Order: sequence, then structure tokens, then C-alpha cells
Amino acid sequence: MELVNEPKTKRGMETLEKISKAAEELFSERGYYDTGIVDIVLKAGIAQGTFYIYFNDKKSLFVYLINKLGKELRDSIRLNTKVSRDRYDEEYMGIKTFLNFVGEHIGLFKIVWQAQFVDAELFKEYYESFSKGYVKGIKKAQEKGEMADIDPVILSYCLIGIANFTALKSIEFDGRNDDYDTVVEEVMKFIKNGAFKK
Repeated sequence: MELVNEPKTKRGMETLEKISKAAEELFSERGYYDTGIVDIVLKAGIAQGTFYIYFNDKKSLFVYLINKLGKELRDSIRLNTKVSRDRYDEEYMGIKTFLNFVGEHIGLFKIVWQAQFVDAELFKEYYESFSKGYVKGIKKAQEKGEMADIDPVILSYCLIGIANFTALKSIEFDGRNDDYDTVVEEVMKFIKNGAFKK
């Protein structure tokens, strides 16, 4: 089953974006189960029938939104790390890009983590797709001697966890949404040197 009926016009794309933005805000604020299609269309400023031109139901929209945000985040990281000199620089830029993205899409955490209860397989796929991309980069860096010989999958999840919880603390808990250079510098100190003195 197709998640979304992709529009073919500029106006259609604008309407789809309105629905996505409204859903992102509402799923973040109220949660999936406390948000109805009526709430989404009211916030989007469209007729209820218009919703069904694009989506069959609320679940289709939820899955579409997580996939959309995940793809936008991965594309943004890929773009911003393209000119990195080495793996350290790539990691630095990747974490900074992630923080900036989450700062603009603060609901990302809440929406993705709700997927555990809405669709556990979707939640797993979201992180597995990030890990797959990470593993490729880690293996290349290990072959060049830039990263330690640690299981690439385990290492990918360690790095994903560091980025996730640093963003959660800095942005969600502390309400920061500006310059993340100091935060990234501290994270990179840990990634490069570890937590224990040698």
C-alpha cells in the first residue's frame, strides 16, 4: 500500500507540506493517539476531504512523516559532510548538522519515539537505516586507520546514542536552539579521547 498519493502540481505539493507540518507539530505536542485527522486538517487549514486525497488514514501520514524527516536528516548530514577532510571532521559536521536539524524539528524525538508504541517495526527501521549508513563510513575509516577496531554496528549505535541524547539534553531539556559549537566540541573530546585518563 502506498503511504501517500504524491501530488503532481506545485499547489498539491504545498498542500502536502501543510498537512505534514501540521501533523509534525500535533504529534509532537499531543502525541499520536491524542491527535485526530480533524485536528490535523484544522491546523493545516484544509478541508477534511482534502486529507484523503493524499493519505488513507492517520497511520499512513505518521509513517510518511517519520520517513520524510529521516530522509531529510540523512540528506542534510550527507550534504554537510561531503567536504570533510577526514572521519573526525565528518563526525564533527555530522553531529553539528544533527543538532541543527533537531533544533528546527524539535518534534523529531517525540514523533520517532512514539513509533515504539504505534509501529515497533517502523521505530526499528528508522534507527537501522541510520546505522547502515554509519557502518559504511566507519568501515572505510577503519580501513584507513582513522578509527579503532570496534564492531562497526555497535560503534554506529554508540555514536547515534551520543548524538541523540546530547541533542535531547541541549535542545529539548535546556531549550537551546542556537549555536551548538561548544556542545559539539565537548562531544568530540569524548569521542576522540574517551572518558578515562590513560
